[in-house]
Order: sequence, then C-alpha cells, then structure tokens
Amino acid sequence: MHSSGDFSLLSILLNASIPVQLVILVLVGISVFSWAYIFSKRATIRRAAEQTHRFEDDFWAGGDLSVLQQAIAARRNEHGSLARIFDAGMTEFVKARRNQNTDAMLDGPRRAMQATYQREMDGLESHLNFLASAGSVSPYIGLFGTVWGIMHAFIGLSAVQQATLASVAPGIAEALIATAIGLFAAIPAVLAYNRYTDQIDRLANRFESFIDEFLNILQRQVR
Repeated sequence: MHSSGDFSLLSILLNASIPVQLVILVLVGISVFSWAYIFSKRATIRRAAEQTHRFEDDFWAGGDLSVLQQAIAARRNEHGSLARIFDAGMTEFVKARRNQNTDAMLDGPRRAMQATYQREMDGLESHLNFLASAGSVSPYIGLFGTVWGIMHAFIGLSAVQQATLASVAPGIAEALIATAIGLFAAIPAVLAYNRYTDQIDRLANRFESFIDEFLNILQRQVR
C-alpha cells in the first residue's frame, strides 16, 4: 500500500502493482505510436492533396498530354498519386496505339489505372488500421488495469484493521490512472482516424472521377 504522506502521481505509478504498471506501459506505447502515425499521416495526406491539385491544374490547362506524361515519368515520386495514375494509363494507351491494337486502347489504360489507383490508396490508408485498433482497444486495456487495481486495493485493505480514506484512496487512484491513460490513448486515435478516413475518401473520389474523365478523353482520341 501507499504511505498516506506520499500521494504524488509518480509515487502512485511506481508503487502500483506489476499488472497495472504493465497496462500503463502498453498504453503509453500505443499512445506514442498513435501520435507518430497521426503526425506522419497528416503530412502525407496534406502533401497528396496539394500534389493532386497541382496535377489537376496542369492536366486541365489544355497542354499536350504526351509532354505532361514525359514530365511525370521523369520524376514520378514528386508528382503525387493522381499523376502516377495518369502516367500508368497514358503509358498503356501509347503502347496500344503504337501496336495498332484498338481493342486494348481503352481496356489496357483502364486496368493499368485501376491497379495504380489501388496501390496508391493502399499507401494512403497505411497505418489507419492501427489508429482504429488503438481507439477501440485502449479503453478496454485501461479498464482491465482499473479492475485489477481496484481488486489489488481491496486485497490490501484486508490486512488493515481499520480502513480509512487515506488507505483506500491511493489504490483507487492507481486503478483510475489506467482508465485515464487508456482514454488519452484512444480519443486522439479515434478523432484522427475519422478525420483522415474522410479526407482519403475525398481524394479517392477525385481519383475515380479523373479516371472516368480521362478514359472519355482517350475514347474520343480512338474515334
């Protein structure tokens, strides 16, 4: 049990039972990874949105698509997801036209862009599952620590002849800290997951709309 004269947060954590300390350590680790993914994903989505906007401006400016495709192919990693989708479709279209394969002039670009689209979406959605899991699991991990801490506190009271608030409070505080840290790990993860999922869905809709519009442009060229 804790001494009544030492009731600081650090003292509570250091004197907590081993299972509660392990729970808190796990939750702190989850929180650290969650915040790392939150910041990295925020930068990734912002960069993807900016690159998509720049490419759309270049594409709809009315220039030569072959020139645009060559510029993108030279630096594919710098132009963003939508540019890489365009590059995949344009490359397949040029190959089919060079081989005079009219049947593949639209089917090839469609399949190439869909495959690239899926790869780009997988990259944008990476680590979102961790945030979702952290948001749903962390409160239960904290609750486990709380239940164990309360149980430990009452077991400790069985050795005390007279239970007082000073003897009960440290054990209860130890238990509630686990719940608090669980919520601290879960809430930012849930908020970030919901926000980033919405932003990625918006990008996905822009990608899909572009694929349809670009295929219409290629279809007019085939005719």
